[in-house]
Amino acid sequence: MKLTKKKKPARCLSCGAIDHTGRRRYCSIECRQKMRYSLNVRTGLLRALHTRYATFYFTDAFLIMDVLPFDSSDLYSFIYPRTAGKKPVEDFFEMANTLGTAWWEEMKRTNRKYLAKNFVLGKAVQQAGSDSVRPMEIRIPSIRGQGKSLIYLNLGAKDLRSAALKSVIKSAYRRQALRHHPDKGGDDATFRKIHAAYEALIQWAEMPSFSRRNGFPDKWFYDGVKDRWVQPTPVPAATE
Repeated sequence: MKLTKKKKPARCLSCGAIDHTGRRRYCSIECRQKMRYSLNVRTGLLRALHTRYATFYFTDAFLIMDVLPFDSSDLYSFIYPRTAGKKPVEDFFEMANTLGTAWWEEMKRTNRKYLAKNFVLGKAVQQAGSDSVRPMEIRIPSIRGQGKSLIYLNLGAKDLRSAALKSVIKSAYRRQALRHHPDKGGDDATFRKIHAAYEALIQWAEMPSFSRRNGFPDKWFYDGVKDRWVQPTPVPAATE
């Protein structure tokens, strides 16, 4: 009897809830937006630490914030235990408050910001090397003006990253055409829109356009130059 490895349930990258809806990354758009807003209102600590890059992620037991200061080539990892019944962002606030208080107390004692910064960084686990917080550049299909075309062909934005894009579009068109062709009892106006969507996406595939985003597929990413957090980037689709 062949044993199959049980797939680990996906958890929302914002609140940590197990996803029962079929979405792989977030339980809702609102949950993702709330997390990003909450992180962005607490960037004062990162500015005080002269942060160039940072990442934030969590497990059931811990939350981790990795920090790379502008003036360092070493990585500083703040690892805090999770609190039962609390969401990751609530634990993040607690961690930020604790570290922020430590910074202010040292600042009042020494009247030196750099000493306060070093004092707080001393509470982290220091590691040589910083590759884990240096962002990756990920290309994302720019689908401005193509939203309705994707809907009519029942495709998603991730389908536009396929290495066999034209074949994907043609297969989607054939499926929709068989379903909505007037000869098959479909609506003539709907079929014309499906055909127009096919032509628009084939034209896009001839000269595709992409936007670029820095970040990580599984971590929230902070850019010290822009002083803001960004959500985990889309997971790159496997090429066909």
